[in-house]
Amino acid sequence: MAPLRKYHAVVLGAGGVGKSALTIRFGRNEFIEQYNPTIEEEYRCDLIVDGERCILEILDTPGTEQFTALNERYLQQGAGFLLVFSLIDENSLRDIDSIRQQIFQVKGADMDIPIVVVGTKLDLNTEREVSRARIQELAKQWNLPFYETSAKRNWHVSEVFEDLVRQMRKCYPRDEHGRKKDPCILM
Repeated sequence: MAPLRKYHAVVLGAGGVGKSALTIRFGRNEFIEQYNPTIEEEYRCDLIVDGERCILEILDTPGTEQFTALNERYLQQGAGFLLVFSLIDENSLRDIDSIRQQIFQVKGADMDIPIVVVGTKLDLNTEREVSRARIQELAKQWNLPFYETSAKRNWHVSEVFEDLVRQMRKCYPRDEHGRKKDPCILM
């Protein structure tokens, strides 16, 4: 039996957008009500995606305004990225574009990099600042999947992480002997 595949995901975005709430909801199925700025937290989740069991190691990072020197290290370490913004904060979406560009600078613009863009706080619909039309426009422009989630209500949380695992599985396949193949590069 082949060893369990292990994937390394990094959760990035501005402070207060719900990165930790999303990660804790997925990893522990809990919702943390109060905001506590994250320094750096790691979570290890055993999950099954499309019938295949794997381990997802998730690095929950501080808000983008709270780190700069660590930024490049996070980008180098990650095999896949969740770019998190708040649906009730238009500015947090702009931060995501900057992070997305940094990932391609560090990893290489010609790489196929597993990325999922996540809008949080879907349950606060009356406070929404980011329209669905804007999200659809960016999804098309960036050619990335976008999800709208609520950690509080547990809406679409697992889909985000499962999509990222599928992308990493596709980008970093194993050969017929169970060994990792070289990372995929689009030319």
